[in-house]
Amino acid sequence: QVQLVESGGGLVQAGDSLRLSCAASGRTFSSYYMAWFRQAPGKERKFVAAISWSGGSTYYADSVKGRFTISRDNAKNTVYLQMNSLTPEDTAVYYCAARLTGYSDYLGSYDYWGQGPQVTVSS
Repeated sequence: QVQLVESGGGLVQAGDSLRLSCAASGRTFSSYYMAWFRQAPGKERKFVAAISWSGGSTYYADSVKGRFTISRDNAKNTVYLQMNSLTPEDTAVYYCAARLTGYSDYLGSYDYWGQGPQVTVSS
């Protein structure tokens, strides 16, 4: 079992930056492939980014590539999502997720989820 607790959401203006954090407790954090998903109002939850166990490999949705950066600090049991050049289309609830096996952008394959902080970007 692993518990995920996110922080860092809020209200920002278009063009601003925001960093989300996801702190994990429970089993060894470095055993988990980590990812971020987001769900906009009235829409399905979608993949944003993922990072491998050591942080050596990262993956991004096309919509955020070049603007968002996923990283992790295994010593702190934390994964981050740095979001730059935010637009109103980035407004969503952002979820941290974990799975033991390798890369996937399919939300149904992730075993553990955080509570999801709200990120709102005003124009």
